[in-house]
Parts: sequence; C-alpha cells; structure tokens
Amino acid sequence: MEAQDLARAAAAEIGRPEWVGEHLGTQVEGDRLVTHLFACLDPAYPGWHYSVTVVRAARAKYVTVNESVLLPGPDALVAPEWLPWKERLRPGDLGVGDLLPSSADDERLMPGYAQIATDETVEDGEDKQMLWELGLGRPRVLSEVGREAAAARWYAGPGGPNSPIANAAPAKCATCGFMVPLAGELRQMFGVCANEYAPDDGRVVSLDHGCGAHSEATLPEPESQPLTPVVDEMGYDTIVFDDTGELELVSSDQQSQQ
Repeated sequence: MEAQDLARAAAAEIGRPEWVGEHLGTQVEGDRLVTHLFACLDPAYPGWHYSVTVVRAARAKYVTVNESVLLPGPDALVAPEWLPWKERLRPGDLGVGDLLPSSADDERLMPGYAQIATDETVEDGEDKQMLWELGLGRPRVLSEVGREAAAARWYAGPGGPNSPIANAAPAKCATCGFMVPLAGELRQMFGVCANEYAPDDGRVVSLDHGCGAHSEATLPEPESQPLTPVVDEMGYDTIVFDDTGELELVSSDQQSQQ
C-alpha cells in the first residue's frame, strides 16, 4: 500500500491530483520493480493512464520512484503514425520556393548514358559517354520504372481515354492536328495538346483521348425541311383593277367563268 500511495503522488506531479483516478492494476517488470497504473481523468486525454514504476533497491527499506509517464490506452485518441516527409508528400504540395531534391537511388531515374548502353543500336567500341543525351547535358534521365509510372498515371488521369470529355469527343487526339507527340518511348501513347481553346492545352494527353476542339471537328449540317405549300383559304388568288380603277379580288371560280 505504501508503494501504491507513493506511485499516486508521483502521478499527481505530472498533472493535477484530481486527474489521478482509480488504481487500474500493477505490472511486474523485474525483481523489486513494479509499475502501477492509474486512470487519467484529464478531459484532454481520454483513454490515457498514468504509469508509475517504483523500485526497491537490494537491502533497502524504502521504495523509490523509478519513472512516471502518461501513456495512451487502446481507446485513446492519439496522433497518426509518423511518416517521413517523402511519404506524406502529395501531388500539388510543392509551392513557390520549395525544394524537392530526388535521392541518389531514386528508381525513377537512371544515368543518362545508361539509356544508350542498353540500346542494341549502339555498336561495339562506340563511346557511350559521348552518345548520352547529346546536347541536353542531363546527368540522369527517366528509367523504365519512371516511364511506366508516368504512363500509368497519365493514362488513368483526366488526359486519358476514360474522362467524360474524352467519351463525348467526336474523334481521338491521334488524328488531331493540334496534338504534338512526345519523344522517346512515350511517343507511342502520349502527346501534348497545343490548342489554346481546348481544356487540355499544354497538358499531356493520350492518343485515344479527345475533346470537342478536335482539329477536324465540324458542325452538324441542319436537316432540310420539306416546303409546305401555302393554301389560300379565302379563295382569292388574283388581284385586278376594274374599269373605274378600284381594287378587285377575283377568285379562281370567277376566272373560269370569264
């Protein structure tokens, strides 16, 4: 009982004495080493409990406090598990002035000359270093992993074939004069829209994407309506003037009699 009272007093030093609730039990940690658990009544920490470990040294008469902490229980409200910033980052999070360096082992990238080294068109004895990204000077280029990830992301996005605007398009981007194909292997599936009036102007679109601003889109011709004859319900179809110069309407029956 003396050890429990000492543990309760140590728990009260963490917060307030009225926040230390009932004794929840003990846990034996080792020889002469016991942890006492108390309910936490602090309204800011529901589901938490005070954990106070006491110890009695060998041949000692009194128990002393070894450690006192506030710990969450199974139903406690706790912060989400911490994730590295690279795993927390989402598309669109990068702002003006922010830096997002890629790691040296980023699987989406590979040395520029390695792209040429895997090409069967390179003949033996050629200087692969001189052939890498000629004129661009980029030390790294997209790897196969990077290309596949980009292709999957673009194809499933709003510039792919399954967006609502693509489903309602009169034709595909592959036949549009405003579509500028990409370079390299991505050229087989994607291009960039160059129509300033299109919703995807300046964005990557798949060849089977489409919109209403297609270069060959035409307005539907209006349907021709048959001419409806006008019937003279009054029976007058001739206008004449009599001998005095007055206007006179002559019906078809009167004309036949004359």
